[in-house]
Amino acid sequence: MKNKTLLPTLVAGALSASCAMACTGISFEARDGAHIMARTIEAHEFKLDSRYGIFPPNMQFQAQTPSGKTGMVFKNKYGFVGLTVQENTFTVEGLNEAGLSAGLFFFPDYGRYVTYNPANNAKTIADMEVVTWILGQFKTVDEVREAIRHIDVVGIFPNTGTVHYRVGDTSGKQIVIEIVNGEVQVFDNPLGVLTNSPGFEWHMTNLNNYLHLQPGQVPQQQWGNVVLKAIGTGAGLKALPGDPTPPSRFIRAAFYKATAPVRDTARETVVQTFSILNAFDIPTGIEHAPGKAPPELISDTQWTAVTDLTNRKIYYRTSWNTTIRMIDLKAINFGRVKYQNHPLDTVTEQPIEKIEIR
Repeated sequence: MKNKTLLPTLVAGALSASCAMACTGISFEARDGAHIMARTIEAHEFKLDSRYGIFPPNMQFQAQTPSGKTGMVFKNKYGFVGLTVQENTFTVEGLNEAGLSAGLFFFPDYGRYVTYNPANNAKTIADMEVVTWILGQFKTVDEVREAIRHIDVVGIFPNTGTVHYRVGDTSGKQIVIEIVNGEVQVFDNPLGVLTNSPGFEWHMTNLNNYLHLQPGQVPQQQWGNVVLKAIGTGAGLKALPGDPTPPSRFIRAAFYKATAPVRDTARETVVQTFSILNAFDIPTGIEHAPGKAPPELISDTQWTAVTDLTNRKIYYRTSWNTTIRMIDLKAINFGRVKYQNHPLDTVTEQPIEKIEIR
């Protein structure tokens, strides 16, 4: 299955490394045992064609290759809901009916795929289609860990950079998949946080530079005859990085996750997660020269998704409509539903409710 209405040059431009796409991933477990995985997606040059697709079982896909010839052909074992960009097979976040969640995060300059070999087309798939393949084929992290080593992941557009992947299942296991120097690397992710470059191991090592961070206030100290007290609240967060670079977002996400209260229910956790991810919205303009910000972008963070793996629900909001919407996979009859593809936003402007004072 391929959307042939988009020109390759358009898609390549949209997904180019220079587009400075960003992503922040975080996860939580509710006291009732529900596992929640969430993320943002950013693009600062233009509006992504973001949609959601309903992909039923037994749907056949033909992967793309750099040569334009058909790559790996595969059918879904599981139905899933996928949030896509640019093409309807370019799933960047999704959840399948077995409770497996997978997402694509941009990974420029640090990844390098296997060299494309046309002789291997039968096992070759485009990097932007890997999440579609994962969600349709597998139900556990361990299955993905094994299978990812037996395919060739390639880029299909020049100068588009590379991506890495986050996968989680209902057991709470999470992995990060990175392809470096043509070799697949799979890392356990007990932290449950992911951003972009550099590599995942580097980010985990960098956490050790922030051992001094602590929630709440710091005690007063006395230097000689002078008593020093914190100015305002939150002094334990001094030097918590606030810029939008991937290393800084990784540290913030890890700290916010570590200090967030554990909520009783999945729904409470979902609401808290949206609130936390508000802190990772990137305002349009800060990544541009003065006067160069695209007028059609309200925020570089174009949408935020929160996935409840346990209860099989995907929640999302966009920068154009911050109302939280939910897709309940348990309400979908995947044995009968047909493939569907819909815009994330069906209205161009979010209504603002007026409160009448009497």
